[in-house]
Amino acid sequence: MSNSMKITAGQTVSRTLTDLIRAMDHGRAVTITYVDSKGEESVRTIEIYDVLTSGKGGLIVKAMCRTRGERRTFSLEGIKAYTVHRIRFVLTVPKEEVAPEVTPWVHFAATAEQMIELELERDYLAPKVKLAA
Repeated sequence: MSNSMKITAGQTVSRTLTDLIRAMDHGRAVTITYVDSKGEESVRTIEIYDVLTSGKGGLIVKAMCRTRGERRTFSLEGIKAYTVHRIRFVLTVPKEEVAPEVTPWVHFAATAEQMIELELERDYLAPKVKLAA
């Protein structure tokens, strides 16, 4: 990946998501230009540890923020531009944030369809229940 700034409006959501998940998988920091729900713009360097879908179907990026040294949640639609860096993660995700059955940084999908399938399987996997007869 190059270090040039990518404008999300100039590419598909699948492309943006693929780049961000690949950065997470490879442990690479990402600088984003983000517009929050109040319309305030900020530039942050983050270390992504999870990407999931919200109850309303939106995509959520969970990351450690290097500016604040804390966990932060970003909506994918709020990310207006991003740059994936060669620099590695330096922050540690608090243990209570990582679900025991999910290991971060193990997503791998060669195509957007595979990535969507992985996300749906993880987020909507029903527990296996054996019904009594």
